[in-house]
Amino acid sequence: MDTGLIHIYCGDGKGKTTAAVGLTIRCVGRGGRVVFAQFLKTRETGELAVLQQLDAVTVMRGEGPSKFTFQMTPDELEETKRQQRALFHEIVEHCRRETPDMLVLDEALPACRLGLLPEDELLSFLRTRPDTLEVVLTGRDPSERLLALADYVSEICKRRHPYDRGIAARAGIEE
Repeated sequence: MDTGLIHIYCGDGKGKTTAAVGLTIRCVGRGGRVVFAQFLKTRETGELAVLQQLDAVTVMRGEGPSKFTFQMTPDELEETKRQQRALFHEIVEHCRRETPDMLVLDEALPACRLGLLPEDELLSFLRTRPDTLEVVLTGRDPSERLLALADYVSEICKRRHPYDRGIAARAGIEE
């Protein structure tokens, strides 16, 4: 790749992480190396099970929250902030040292929106990243500053979802 660009997959629809996994597979299929990092997610999923089997993919996940942020006590929220920031700093250090071809920051957008990942630090990294590093950000409600920096913005809109009828996430489909 000549130039690394920034992708955003956002919106309230299903498929943001799936799109990022697809790009990961495409990059690896062409000989690239990928760091696939997840914020705010702790559940083991089918896509992670496959990505962890690929030598060219480094999966990075920190200790994630066991509940939604609105359910947390102030102490739990502070601990979650510490964990998510530590994960981000580990990711940045790894990318500067190992120079992968692609970096996926899954759920980085809500981590920023919730104040768990300082947006200024993310923006600084995006502006100073290695020139060839392709970066993919996923989640809902990206800020205007992140949108302005992105080269690709794809909004995934939910029109209908089984969750609205009380159908929980299913292994192999949503997880």
